[in-house]
Amino acid sequence: MNFFVQQERARTNTRRMLVLFLLAVVGIVGAIDFVLLIAFGAIGNKQHDYGHGVGMATPVIVWTSIGVLAVILFSSLYKMSSLRGGGGTVARQLGGTQVEPDSRDFAYRRLRNVVEEMSIASGVPVPEIYVLEDEAGINAFAAGYTPADAAVTVTRGCLNKLTRDELQGVIAHEFSHVLNGDMRLNIRLMGVLFGILVIGIVGRRIAENTGRSRDSGSAVAFGLAIFVIGYIGVFFGRLIKAGISRQREYLADASAVQFTRQPGGICGALKKIGALAEGSTLATTDKEEVAHMLFGDGIGYSALFATHPPLDARIRAIDPRFDPQELAKIAAAWSAPVAVGEEEGAEVSISGFAPAPGSSPAAAQARIPQPTALPQADAAIQLDAARITGRGTLPSQADVAQASAIHQAIPERLRTAAYMAAGAQQLIFALALDADTPMRAKQLGIVETAFDAATRGGVEQFATDLSQLHAQQRLPLAQLAFPALRRVPRPQLQKFLVTLNQLVQADGRVGIEEYCLAKLIGVQVVDALDPSKARPSGAAKLPACARELADVFAIVAEYGADNAGDAQRAYLLGMNEVLPDAIPAYEERKDWMQALDRALPKLDQLAPAGKELLVRGLIQAISADSTVTVTEAELLRTICAALHCPLPPLLEQALAGEADARSAAGEGGPSTTRCYAQGERS
Repeated sequence: MNFFVQQERARTNTRRMLVLFLLAVVGIVGAIDFVLLIAFGAIGNKQHDYGHGVGMATPVIVWTSIGVLAVILFSSLYKMSSLRGGGGTVARQLGGTQVEPDSRDFAYRRLRNVVEEMSIASGVPVPEIYVLEDEAGINAFAAGYTPADAAVTVTRGCLNKLTRDELQGVIAHEFSHVLNGDMRLNIRLMGVLFGILVIGIVGRRIAENTGRSRDSGSAVAFGLAIFVIGYIGVFFGRLIKAGISRQREYLADASAVQFTRQPGGICGALKKIGALAEGSTLATTDKEEVAHMLFGDGIGYSALFATHPPLDARIRAIDPRFDPQELAKIAAAWSAPVAVGEEEGAEVSISGFAPAPGSSPAAAQARIPQPTALPQADAAIQLDAARITGRGTLPSQADVAQASAIHQAIPERLRTAAYMAAGAQQLIFALALDADTPMRAKQLGIVETAFDAATRGGVEQFATDLSQLHAQQRLPLAQLAFPALRRVPRPQLQKFLVTLNQLVQADGRVGIEEYCLAKLIGVQVVDALDPSKARPSGAAKLPACARELADVFAIVAEYGADNAGDAQRAYLLGMNEVLPDAIPAYEERKDWMQALDRALPKLDQLAPAGKELLVRGLIQAISADSTVTVTEAELLRTICAALHCPLPPLLEQALAGEADARSAAGEGGPSTTRCYAQGERS
């Protein structure tokens, strides 16, 4: 499941959606014009002169066509405007209840843990989390324009009926839509389709609200005709959703298996949809609008308009040995519950009851994830550049395991603070503090001036707690804090960003760690402030960005090299991936921060294929000397985040010691490099 290939596919589907939308508009306008011609006797009336009828009808048809086009256009614009707030807006419109970070509800905590682990594994900000409490069916969706404004919503049926593995499979499925660009297409589709559905709504209102006098008969007939014509919009709307959505569901299912390496998880969720009476059906009246973005069929479309492949086909794509008789067994077991307990971290029944083993909503004997240990400060870690490149930035099962380790190792006090608006800001400020005592005092003074003494005290206390934090946990902690930052009012959020930049530049020089933190937070906050305007990819070509490419590769090469010769070698290795026939001469970038800030926005407008080559080149450059520090890896992840190509944590396997690392690097071939924790190299 290559991230860049799927991004390009999403762009193609967007163009396809627009073509089908235009066809639907032409069909609706043409049908209304046909009704008007009949009304004026130009068609089907032999008693009137044809030319006379057309002549009378022409002005009306022209103005009516303009009016219909205006209604469709402005209705679509209105709907898209109402969705500008991003994924949370969609969830709230459907009646979603936001999962508060301090909730003591076991089901909510389990859901939040799964979502946060998947976010860390994917390298994206933690999305907002919602639950449709009144929905008993098993379903979910992800909505938003970019990962920075994403929201993941699940039904109460998901929480009550799925094991942790099954819930993780569903969440992994939704994260594939977040990463592949499907989510942005989905929310745009909601706005576009509303415009072609509104004609039917107008026709129904005319027919319902016209008076009952004898003179109103023609108006009622006209309203009914418009209502019927509106179903042309419904027809095209469903056809568009079906044509765009079906194949994506197979890909998202496969991605979920790739992320978790637990085919039984998502497969179990699909089997329960088929076995249980509620299935995946939604009760909300707004389900038509979100049908194309759901995990399962929420409406029950016919085969022609189905937004999802047949359920048994999805299951067989994951489990070729699937026997439909399994569904009957699951349904039978579900009708004979047994009491189980509730325990944090275990798989338990949310409702207090669980059916027979193997089909329980949250069976106590289910697999509990066993995360790998975080590396020691002086440990060497293997980094397989070929695997990262071939994956195309999508996370793997190893990334999920590593994310679980990072997540669980973050102290509870810091996690709790990250969930609160004030605590999240103080944590980010604390992450930006300098190790030098006089400089730290100056930075704390900046915080107190911008905010108050209480904020300064909180930052100072968190700085003490953060001193024991693993280097690999710094950016993930910032990811956990992001949902709270999104809830901060815009003026205060802008003041927060200004203060953060002042802290980073307080000593007149900016370190890589400081730059990574400020850039990551800045990019995500800007995306979240106006998500509908964010552009995850563009159409620029690599040769048009030669200067920017040279800047980025020179900076990455210089940071990881011990001398100018090694830097030039790393630069040439990386540039050979993107501009093999026209590599600019290598020059040292002394003003590296300004060069990066200038280059990254333009490189963000590259087409997906160009970004794929860029990421490959960056990996080649950063691992040219066969050693990669944690800070180098985080620089790579930050650059990729600014390019809207999120990378998971790159340190994958702690080894027993440096000798074992050398041995592994020797056996791994040219694609395997060694990665050292921060502090081992200067």
